[in-house]
Amino acid sequence: MLNIHMYSSALSVKGQGVGSAYAELIRLLQEYFPDKLEIVINKLGKADISHYHTIDPLFYLETFLPGRGVKVGYVHFLPETIEGSLKLPKFAKKIFYKYIISFYKRMDQIVVVNPVFGQKLSKYGIPTEKITYIPNFVSKKEFYPESASKKHEIRQKLGIKDDQFTVIGVGQVQERKGVPDFIELARRHPEIQFIWVGGFSFGKMTDGYDELKQVVDNPPANLHFPGILDRNQMNDYYNAADLFLLPSYNELFPMSVLEAFNVGLPVMLRELDLYHAIIDGYYQGASDVDEMDCLLTNLSGDSNQLEQLKQKSHAGAAYYSEERLAKIWLDYYTNLVKDRK
Repeated sequence: MLNIHMYSSALSVKGQGVGSAYAELIRLLQEYFPDKLEIVINKLGKADISHYHTIDPLFYLETFLPGRGVKVGYVHFLPETIEGSLKLPKFAKKIFYKYIISFYKRMDQIVVVNPVFGQKLSKYGIPTEKITYIPNFVSKKEFYPESASKKHEIRQKLGIKDDQFTVIGVGQVQERKGVPDFIELARRHPEIQFIWVGGFSFGKMTDGYDELKQVVDNPPANLHFPGILDRNQMNDYYNAADLFLLPSYNELFPMSVLEAFNVGLPVMLRELDLYHAIIDGYYQGASDVDEMDCLLTNLSGDSNQLEQLKQKSHAGAAYYSEERLAKIWLDYYTNLVKDRK
């Protein structure tokens, strides 16, 4: 049995995808391989593998202790992906960005959540042979399509009419996520119900906080901000919607898109190079807010187009199934220890 020590503080901040990805992986490994993997969480001790999910300074210091086994770093972000998320003074930003790369360089092996990160890490001086791409995934037990009668019940509970086209966005309320464009679309389409699930996970440090907070506190009549919700509430919100829309300018591997796929919800995204590498063919792309505007008009009145997008979401969910990813993770850990020996 492999002894794997997991290190993470991701669950201490609610409403961020890193925490969701971490929770999903722990659940997957414990559920699928209880007789092959011994998972120890945030405890020092001798290990075959030490897997670092977040870049806490304390974790960085622990990497210098003996008995860590193979040190694996899980890369959920890079310095350039933090732009538009956090508002930091220039000197603090410079120090923080150097620290991020220093942490990754302390690792024996790196796992990236999308293939584009591998290319970027190599430019920071991390050898490509140390980098492995393993995508995110979500649980079919937590995110799944409900029956028509259950969807009606959910809509009644949330105050949404059965015949009102409803668009949902999920993520932190910040500039990088494209929330200003989501707000603009709500203003252009008063006939459509818009819901953005998420909040200011990092408070006033969030980029664009002052302007966004004003809208969150006083939104248009057809735009609802329920805030940061518990994970067990999210399936209802996805099932209440007709379309998932994420207008992000920069992404890593959004868990919310995979959650929408699992529910069979049609997905519209701002076109990013990253998506072409990981989910090409599973979503409707749009270049800017004006194209999203036109597509919303068309999709809200065309059930055939929506059905085609639903089928694409089902295909995306099948490709990123937890069964397939479970085997990938087991093989990865097993081979790491074999190679070390």
